[in-house]
Amino acid sequence: MTRERVETLIIGGGQAGLAMSHMLSQRGCRHLVLERGRIAERWRTERWDGLRFQFPNWSVKLPNFPLSHADPEAFATSREILDFLTAYADYIAAPIRCGVTVRSLHADRESSSFLADTTEGTFEAANVVVATGPYQQPVVPDLLQDSADLFQVHASKYHNPDQLPAGAVLIVGSGASGAQIAEELLDAGRRVFLSVGRHRRMPRRYRGRDLIWWLAALGLDQTPVEKRGPEKALPLITGAYGGHTIDFRAFAERGIVLLGHLRGARDTQLEFAPDLMESLLSGDAAYAAFLDAVDAHVRRQGLDVPEEPGARTARPDPACVQNPLHCLDLRASDVKSVIWATGYRCDFSWIALPVLNDSGEPVHHHGICDVPGLYFIGLPWLSKMNSSFLAGVGGDAARLADRIAAPAYRLKVGT
Repeated sequence: MTRERVETLIIGGGQAGLAMSHMLSQRGCRHLVLERGRIAERWRTERWDGLRFQFPNWSVKLPNFPLSHADPEAFATSREILDFLTAYADYIAAPIRCGVTVRSLHADRESSSFLADTTEGTFEAANVVVATGPYQQPVVPDLLQDSADLFQVHASKYHNPDQLPAGAVLIVGSGASGAQIAEELLDAGRRVFLSVGRHRRMPRRYRGRDLIWWLAALGLDQTPVEKRGPEKALPLITGAYGGHTIDFRAFAERGIVLLGHLRGARDTQLEFAPDLMESLLSGDAAYAAFLDAVDAHVRRQGLDVPEEPGARTARPDPACVQNPLHCLDLRASDVKSVIWATGYRCDFSWIALPVLNDSGEPVHHHGICDVPGLYFIGLPWLSKMNSSFLAGVGGDAARLADRIAAPAYRLKVGT
């Protein structure tokens, strides 16, 4: 197998890796991007057919490259985001090699460089930027592993309602994916059970502006990671059906049966925690707090935006909330499918360097590791709230590229 030398190696050809490539090119830094699949592989193979992006078209951009669109307030399909990313790669002429999997990354003591062992040989690099993102290993609980007659799929492998056998569907997880898939299945005529956990419900639009506009106006998208609160849940929003505010009580009014979080299973009997009301109230509190923050900002700035008192109108608790099910018999309820919208975990086990904590998460300061020359990009809250946003990753890329290019930190292969 060959050994190839490169000044900076970027691992991952998604939005973060491409933005990093762009910024390094602008600074005249030689580099190479390795991608295990194709450009933006997860947008090709880990998104369902009807997905809509959570950010309005006007806000979708990468450095010097906005999304081309006909309606600024619409929400892009997964195909449109894929086309956007591949067009960006062409625009920046990214030096990318696809179909190359990095098996391990370790230090070469003799050359003081990094060695990346891959399916296409070994790469020696003075700098390495890990841009593989946070969505590496789908999380699927083993509660129903013995249910051979039950169709089970993680949200990353769900495609459309026709993929599922006839019958009711249980969706475990009420984040953005779980909520959007639940609506899609309901509209397809399925009976849907939705297991709801703690969440941060947000308005899609308020006082004539989209949530993303308000995040920028309030400066919240620039919140540094040091000021991040204890709440880890992502804001719950959707771009489906033109974009609307998610309210699980409205879901229930339309026929979706809400449940607490899944905590156990025995044969076909599933046990749900008695925390449904608590989760809904937590979502309500986050929603109201955001409206309060916007209203206070409008008053301080004297903004000419319409009032919207109806946004605070609370729906009554439906029957499934007042008297929630704590036990669900899958057979009696005709549940034939389970969709695990239970998120992902990072997998950096291939990095054989002292940069991971006991949980396997990278230890860094705004993407800079204690190991000289090693960087991370594209992770949620890398340096600030919008670090993992399409429109925010460019800021981190520019900052890290400045450091890599700076004479004081410039590392050469073999030095």
